[in-house]
Amino acid sequence: MKFFKKSLGQNFLIEKNIIKKIVNLAYINKKNVLEIGPGKGYLTDEILKKKPKNLILIEKDYNLAKYLKEKYSAVKTVTVINSDILKFDLTSLLKRKLSILGNLPYNISSQILIKVLKEEKIINNLDNLIFMFQKELGEKIISKFPSKHYGRLSIITSFKLKIIKKFLVSPNCFFPKPKVTSMVIHFKPYKNKSFYIKNLSNLEKVTNILFSNKRKMINKNLKKILNDKNLKKISGLNQNLRPENISPNIFYKITEVFETN
Repeated sequence: MKFFKKSLGQNFLIEKNIIKKIVNLAYINKKNVLEIGPGKGYLTDEILKKKPKNLILIEKDYNLAKYLKEKYSAVKTVTVINSDILKFDLTSLLKRKLSILGNLPYNISSQILIKVLKEEKIINNLDNLIFMFQKELGEKIISKFPSKHYGRLSIITSFKLKIIKKFLVSPNCFFPKPKVTSMVIHFKPYKNKSFYIKNLSNLEKVTNILFSNKRKMINKNLKKILNDKNLKKISGLNQNLRPENISPNIFYKITEVFETN
């Protein structure tokens, strides 16, 4: 059976030492675990060695899902779901605390991250989040202000998650071998008590508008979000700066005011 599908961005992680390193990032013994995009189950096999309470596998590829169901048919703790993670209702999995792992397809990895971030019930019941990204994207996610890669992804991610550990993975660790280096990032949920944003989609909207002209001052785009009266409520806001020169806290405050507008 031919498993690899280029259209799904499949690159199977086969290096055992890296697989062990990923699984050892979090304590998952007798815990509820979700693996996104398990492929042929290389990471899955290592997860099972830690004896999780439950292991749910979500695999979009029908043939791979069928293969996994047969492979783990005798393992009562494993549930295989053939579904597109971007369309799947993650809240249906909630019982207790959940750890989520995934060697994500490069072409939709940022969308998967944002989906998890938007699910308030998932974030509130999250133990660990361990994802693998393309290195270039990973740098955008972990970047601090101010820095070269600072932008929308780091602003949105850091509102909900803190980074515990990260490391790079060589293309030689995969089959088929990708042309890029990967980055594994271990996140933990983080409660930002300084700001209250009801809906993360609003932070997504605010950053999208203000970063739409990255090289220009934000003053014109700010008018699309808030009127002059509301802009005065944001202390420390300099409208003559470019979005890349504005701290995450200002973006959070803009979103707060936007939601009460």
